[in-house]
Amino acid sequence: MIIPIRCFTCSKVIGDKWEKYNKDIQLGKSKKEILDELNVKRYCCRRMFLCHVETIDELLLYEK
Repeated sequence: MIIPIRCFTCSKVIGDKWEKYNKDIQLGKSKKEILDELNVKRYCCRRMFLCHVETIDELLLYEK
């Protein structure tokens, strides 16, 4: 779906960093480098970015 606003574990706000993360991924930067630039230090927050799967575009195909 869409990225959660807060980390599930520590409740730090991470939703505002998602667009910058996606843009840098498309530019070919490494994920570690991007997360370091965004100041995402905790492994629980990094997990939220690394494990997220964007499925909203696929779900919109089945809208009635």
